[in-house]
Amino acid sequence: MLRLGRREFGAHEPVIMAIVNRTPDSFYDQGATFRDEPALARVEQAVAEGAAIIDVGGVKAGPGDEVTAEEEARRTVGFVAEVRRRFPDVVISVDTWRHEVGEAVCEAGADLLNDAWGGVDPRLAEVAARHGAGLVCTHAGGARPRTRPHRVAYDDVMADILEVTLGLAERAVSLGVPRESVLIDPGHDFGKNTRHSLEATRRLDEMVATGWPVLVSLSNKDFVGETLDKPVKERVLGTLATTAVSAWLGARVYRVHEVAETRQVLDMVASIAGHRPPAVARRGLA
Repeated sequence: MLRLGRREFGAHEPVIMAIVNRTPDSFYDQGATFRDEPALARVEQAVAEGAAIIDVGGVKAGPGDEVTAEEEARRTVGFVAEVRRRFPDVVISVDTWRHEVGEAVCEAGADLLNDAWGGVDPRLAEVAARHGAGLVCTHAGGARPRTRPHRVAYDDVMADILEVTLGLAERAVSLGVPRESVLIDPGHDFGKNTRHSLEATRRLDEMVATGWPVLVSLSNKDFVGETLDKPVKERVLGTLATTAVSAWLGARVYRVHEVAETRQVLDMVASIAGHRPPAVARRGLA
């Protein structure tokens, strides 16, 4: 069972987490949803297309201008409150590594803290526990927030991913985060080169076998771009191929930009696996 906010998700129910960047310099849309009106329109569209989770981010992952905790909160807290008001049943996630921001967004109505930097602020898990919120436990290879990997090496990248994410997950539960609201994430691109991210995808079933629900954040990432030698705007097909492999191997939650396309991929994989009947089945029966 995966329980987030008011929602419960079954064992074979793939879950889409739609990205809403509250930043003026995001790598994918260059600030298209920085202002409130387009950001709220994005939420409405994502929910209509099948997203169960909205992931709000106030700081882009890569290097750039400094964003203080106060500025990150200014970009996210009021928006979370408005999304909560307009969409009472949607799961609201906030992509942050700072406990101060986590505290503020949970008070505004967030259900999930998406810690993409692997517990760099250990107090974030304490915030999740105090508010009964969920937590995403990510492998970032020890990287500091907003830094790019440089000549990173692992004896066994999946062994390192498992050690870190399982440790973070068990710590979160020990602090009081509900076990059914904790997810683990291999952290594609974070503290990894392209070959590491490809191997993490290939061996994703090892994470699934732990019993913790696995979240993957694949959408238009650099490892997809390098694998196919494609710029950001031409990575959708590579992302969807990686999504299909991840779904077949058992990932549960998919953090994405393209919701409708991802929904079709996940539905198709679920039907092939026998977990979802075809929407229509007339061929050969008439």
